Formats: sequence, structure tokens, C-alpha cells
Amino acid sequence: MLRCDIITIFPEFFREAFDYGIIRKARAAGLVETKAHDLRGWTNDKHHIVDDRPFGGGEGMVLKAEPIFAAVQELTGCPTRESYPLETRVILLSPQGRVFTQEVAQDIAKHASQVVLICGRYEGVDERVSEGLATDEISIGDYVLSGGEPAALVVIDALVRLLPGALGNESSATFESFSQALLDHPHYTRPTEVAGLGVPEVLLTGNHAEIARWRRDAALRKTQRNRPDLLK
Repeated sequence: MLRCDIITIFPEFFREAFDYGIIRKARAAGLVETKAHDLRGWTNDKHHIVDDRPFGGGEGMVLKAEPIFAAVQELTGCPTRESYPLETRVILLSPQGRVFTQEVAQDIAKHASQVVLICGRYEGVDERVSEGLATDEISIGDYVLSGGEPAALVVIDALVRLLPGALGNESSATFESFSQALLDHPHYTRPTEVAGLGVPEVLLTGNHAEIARWRRDAALRKTQRNRPDLLK
């Protein structure tokens, strides 16, 4: 089982997020456990303050390191990164992180039994969280979100799809976009004509070898058009 713990100041964001689709089925089958934890539960002041002004001045507020260190220690049983078990990954979701790809998802899903996701907010997170806790600092793209919560959903969805037994057809994860350094080939279904647009004739022939060849060529063409960087 993969255990996903989310550290956030908005745990209600995840209240119904995992009650649909593949993640819901994976949870019901005991393949994954997801839980959102309120960071304020690890504060020691009566107002449950989780942020403060940055040293050196500047705009905005920064999430404090102390409650995050306490949260990670309680959830993993380890005070620092050096003491984690090999199968524990602590992910800081940050626009400064390496970009999340299918390859990164496959690595995490293959080796981890517990994933702790730290959702940033405001101007960012005290750098000591990255230095002392995070095994991975991950961004889901070159843009800025209001917080790490949407990114946590993206990462968990990608990981769950890779768990054995999560998909109805196990080959689906093998042939999806990015799994083989190409985008997926185009898909069509009934009817054979919509708004004057038809279906490639080869898909109607029943010739599996020709269909496989067409799909490979179509995937190459689509990758060249939309993501030529992948072909490098």
C-alpha cells in the first residue's frame, strides 16, 4: 500500500478530491491511503500561527519551518531526512523544484511506500524545510499557483495510476503519453463521422499490424507538432 500524507493549511481542500475515479477505486481496494493534515495542529501558540515575515525584509509571509519539522517527524517517525527509511519520500511542492514528469512519477511509485507532500503558501516555505526535510522538491510546471494543494492532487493522481492493480487494464499505464517518450496516439470512437470529420480508414480495417503501425506514426507526428522537445 502507498500512504500519502499531505501537510497543508487547508485540509478541507482535499475533503472530496479523492472520492472519484481511479483514486476512489484504489482507496477502496486498499492500494492507497490518503490523508490531509492541518499544519496548524503542530503549532505551539494559542493563535496557531504558521507563517512569519521574511528575514531581510520583502513582501509577503513565509511558512515557518518549526511546525513543518514537527509534522514530518510525527508522520514519518524521523526527525530529519538522513533518518528516513529508503521507502519514504518527503516532497516539497514548490515552483523552484524540478519539473514533475512521468519519469519522476515512475521512480517515486516504484520505490516509495510513504509519500509526504508539503504544500507551500504565501511567498514560500522556510528554506530549512528543503535543506533538512525534503527528499524531493517538485514543481508541476513553469507557472505559479496560490499554493501547493492543486500540485499535491496532480502528484498523487499520477502516482496512483502507476500502482499495480489501480487501472482496469494494466497496459494502459504503459502506452499513455510520456510513458515511452512520446505523446499518445489519437483516439476515435463512434460515430465514424462528426461535423464532416471522419475516422482514419485504417482503424476500421481490423488489421492489427497496420493499426499498430499507424498509431506509432501518428504518435510521432503528434509529438513533433505539439512537443518536439520530447524527440530530442
